[in-house]
Amino acid sequence: MILSLLYVILSGVALPVGGIQMQYLWRNQLGDVYSLGLGSAACLGAAAATMSGWCSLTVGSFICTLVCTLICFFVTLKVNTQQLITFGILFGTFIGSLGTIVVTNAPTGDLLKQYYLWGAANFRLEGVTTGDIIFSLALFAVGLAAALTQSGLLTRHFRNETEIPNLGKALLLLAIMCLVTSAVSICGPIGFISLGVPNLSRLICKSTDIRKHYLISGAMGIGLLLITYLVVQYVNFGIYLPISATMAILALPLMALVFVKGEKKS
Repeated sequence: MILSLLYVILSGVALPVGGIQMQYLWRNQLGDVYSLGLGSAACLGAAAATMSGWCSLTVGSFICTLVCTLICFFVTLKVNTQQLITFGILFGTFIGSLGTIVVTNAPTGDLLKQYYLWGAANFRLEGVTTGDIIFSLALFAVGLAAALTQSGLLTRHFRNETEIPNLGKALLLLAIMCLVTSAVSICGPIGFISLGVPNLSRLICKSTDIRKHYLISGAMGIGLLLITYLVVQYVNFGIYLPISATMAILALPLMALVFVKGEKKS
């Protein structure tokens, strides 16, 4: 129970903070930790680790996400932001397809069930080891530290006051990758909050200071995940409710309301 709540908090911070960093890095509100295939790569690594047993969940996710990040970085050297996001969506679909092939060829039904329960992202920590948790927490610490130390640079970049060099973008992508992997490798894919929450934060707070959005997005992410977790655990009507699907059902009406109000004000 304590570990589950720990990862509710960790995921509620890591994914929105990674999402707002993506939006500031590419100066695009469609920026998201899943938009360049990072989330799909983490899932592919976890699937390969589960089905083969060649390494732990976190290590498998880290390796695949690192390869994906490096590929995306080299693509950034050749294309503009709009093309990059399009590439990222297509690349993520490709990686997701590889993951589907790996999972559908599971050697045993028990491994398939284990992966499904992990992928449902219900914070049950299926198949998670102590080593996974230690590595995940280390990745989270590195990613969050980088987000805080580079906040001023990202804010100035978003305001078009400076341009981040390619090496700087590569390092930022690696830091975002650490945040993504720290959550997804343990809890499975959690949609919505890495894209929806940062956009809600930018609607609520018009400041371009990314540090304010770290605080707002992190608080909203934790709040949404905690509410969803409690609903899944205690108000499930006797059926199995995956976190991501339940959170989308709960949060989308709220997001639609906020967007409508934002449009009226503008």
